[in-house]
Amino acid sequence: MKHQSRPQTHRAGFTLMELLVVISIIVILSGLTVGGFAFVNQKQAKSQAEIQIGLLQLALEDYKSDNGEYPVGRSSTGTGQTGNIYDALFPSNSNEKVYLPELDPKNDSQGWLGGQTSGTRLTIYDPWGTEYYYRCNDPARPTRSYSANPDFDLWSAGPDGKTNAGSRGSYDPEHPDNLDDIRGW
Repeated sequence: MKHQSRPQTHRAGFTLMELLVVISIIVILSGLTVGGFAFVNQKQAKSQAEIQIGLLQLALEDYKSDNGEYPVGRSSTGTGQTGNIYDALFPSNSNEKVYLPELDPKNDSQGWLGGQTSGTRLTIYDPWGTEYYYRCNDPARPTRSYSANPDFDLWSAGPDGKTNAGSRGSYDPEHPDNLDDIRGW
């Protein structure tokens, strides 16, 4: 007599080890994706700041060619000075020349004004929400030097929002606060 063996039934499914491996792979891929997005966003913000600084510089040069001097920026640190260049490049008087139409507070698609729509003095912000730094020598006092360059200094404090402008044009690019600054010179 032949002995018939019954076929063994196997349950279909994953072992605990297989599930842990799959979950680990998903976590690693997610981490790489999120890290990649952060890197891309920082690179994009840096490129945007460089472009904005270039546009501001061109507008400032155009302003100087029409007016004979750059807008006043007498602070040795450069802080609080973009109100001066905003007023010069986008005057409130409709009869004056607009040097940079992108500064229009009614159409701030670039985010240069940080949501400001009105006020006594608007300021210009970098992609990280920090005011750009600007300083210029005073033509009325040629012996006093405020900027590190002969014309003007214009820069962003970068992602960390910190800068050390020094005094009287003594900007040190090797200072720890300045390593991520985006400079227009």
